[in-house]
Amino acid sequence: MGKLLSAKIDVQKISKHKLYKGAKGTYLGVTISLNDEIDQYGNNVSMWEEQTKEERDAKAERVFLGNGKLIWDSNGQQQGQQQAPQQQEDEGNLPF
Repeated sequence: MGKLLSAKIDVQKISKHKLYKGAKGTYLGVTISLNDEIDQYGNNVSMWEEQTKEERDAKAERVFLGNGKLIWDSNGQQQGQQQAPQQQEDEGNLPF
């Protein structure tokens, strides 16, 4: 199932020593989490700098870069968005 995410990164938090030169530019490895729960701001995506195995093993603190939200999935709706209720087949019971 495809998903489209939107997020914002606080570039002032990027550790300069984590940047590396590639063939077509300068890169930063990031880890992105798509959470099941939506926070109080409507976000369910969080990002932090990628950690090495040594950093993970040492339980080094993550450098949190930003957050965002799922804006579309292949079902055509946003996460947390309710589908429109199905119309009743028997409309004869309406009061108008």
